[in-house]
Amino acid sequence: MKRKRPARYTLLLAKSGGGSRALTFPGWALGLFLAFLALWTGVNLYLWHRAKEARALEARLFALSQEARRLSLALEAERAKNGALSQEAERTKKELEALKKKIDELRRRAGLSPINATPVRYQEGARGGGAMAAWTEVEATLLDLKNQLAEVAPALERALEIEESLPRGLPLRGDGGVTSFFGVRQNPFGPGWEFHDGLDFSAPYGAPVYATGAGVVARVGWMGAYGLAVLLDHAQGYQTLYGHLSRLAVRAGERVERGQVLGYVGSTGRSTGPHLHYGVYRYGTPVNPVAYLDPTWYTR
Repeated sequence: MKRKRPARYTLLLAKSGGGSRALTFPGWALGLFLAFLALWTGVNLYLWHRAKEARALEARLFALSQEARRLSLALEAERAKNGALSQEAERTKKELEALKKKIDELRRRAGLSPINATPVRYQEGARGGGAMAAWTEVEATLLDLKNQLAEVAPALERALEIEESLPRGLPLRGDGGVTSFFGVRQNPFGPGWEFHDGLDFSAPYGAPVYATGAGVVARVGWMGAYGLAVLLDHAQGYQTLYGHLSRLAVRAGERVERGQVLGYVGSTGRSTGPHLHYGVYRYGTPVNPVAYLDPTWYTR
């Protein structure tokens, strides 16, 4: 039995222009070469795939770093914004507290009781952060003040209307002094004493006479000893009288405002010369007009 010879392979290398060379090698060498070639190709494919994954991961890491930087900047901006909002909220709260004090004063003037209600307080760490909680408190305080204003406004308007109607200030402009005060005085027309129910102001003939409070003209015309005069009705039972006028500027039933001209100084009625008799009455009883004058103007 013949022994089988191992396979051999011949590689013929031909040179251009002539000549050739033959390389002969056993079959196992070809198999080894092919195996090496396959291994080398596999390794290269593996390394190329890994390099591709690395590049993809590197790109993803770069994108994540950029996103992290953007978020960091956004967070810093939000913190700065919240800080500014917190400061603005604190400033607004102080302004609202000052406004609340003014509203309390208006309530007092309007005859309403003060409000002791405290606005809702939010705990630190509440949802929405410090700035949001501060603004929520500001909004609650603002709503409370709006409700108070809605309650105060009608009563305050009535109170201001009454205040504007009450006699206050001088019925004349200028430096005319008082020539005869309220109370018992010597009779300027003869012997004895008499009760003087107002103030006599010296003033030149024809000087304008002004209403000391808003009201309605109750009477106008000749009023005995007061001569040509105007009587005004005011709030809370007050009346004011302007006597010894030379001319009138209003009619009975007319609504007048504080500072409106009622007439002009004269010397009509029981008078010794041009002057204004000014009287203040409360429910028909004469009261001392000095208490209703400007205290900076008059010191007896």
